Amino acid sequence: MKRAVISMMLAAVLALFAALAAPAARAAGVDGADAAGAADDGAAPPVTPYRPSVSTPAQLPAPGQLELELGGVSARTADGQRGGLPYTLKLAFSEQWGMVVGGEAFVTQPNDDGTRGRGLGDTQLVLKRAFLVDSDTAFGLELGAKLPTAKDGIGSGKADYSVNGIYSRDLGPLHMDANLNYTRLGVADDGGGRGQTGWAAAFSLPLGARWGALTELSGSHRGGAGDPAQLLLAATFSPSKRLTFDFGAAKGLNRAAQDWSVFSGVVLPLARLW
Repeated sequence: MKRAVISMMLAAVLALFAALAAPAARAAGVDGADAAGAADDGAAPPVTPYRPSVSTPAQLPAPGQLELELGGVSARTADGQRGGLPYTLKLAFSEQWGMVVGGEAFVTQPNDDGTRGRGLGDTQLVLKRAFLVDSDTAFGLELGAKLPTAKDGIGSGKADYSVNGIYSRDLGPLHMDANLNYTRLGVADDGGGRGQTGWAAAFSLPLGARWGALTELSGSHRGGAGDPAQLLLAATFSPSKRLTFDFGAAKGLNRAAQDWSVFSGVVLPLARLW
């Protein structure tokens, strides 16, 4: 029954991706066999995907372009199967400053009493500053706050605050994003410390004009708790520079991490505000 619910969720997400992708491609002037050529004519700025990796790039989207990232994820944890619909909205005010709003539009996960909790997840607000060194190198700084918008049992019920440092670098065709962050948790129910450090390093490589591959190692440390780490592998498909699909899986590398997860998602522009 649990797997059937997760499968139905992922099927609904894929159907929504298709519905969103068609008008987005038409708006970008992409249709049929001329898709790649129309997208590359420079008439509109490309999207800047942050998903599916844990780490984020230092660079911001094109100023004034509101971008949406939407996905579906199914994870096997020590408590059972968990599903979610993560989303992210990104808007840059300039090449240096921007805002990111994200969270989970829907969560389903097991409760302690054997039932399943369902509802909205917590909401993350991030103010981002990009420091562009040259065309190959950039640094970034993110100041974030997690708002406890999820009901009890899904979220912690308390606000968290975080700071994230980013280093992005092009090494020929290979792109690297390295993140190091600190989060002050509003509550730690497991008896561990409230201060958590996290790290992630992602490497992406184009595989032709439309396909790409991504791999990432990530983990975290918190006093009095386990130190989870995971390996993520993903593929991306971009029928145009204004539309990117991704799919992949992540595997926990130790007992403190979730066992595994599978995911898919899409990145597309919603509107050009200026």
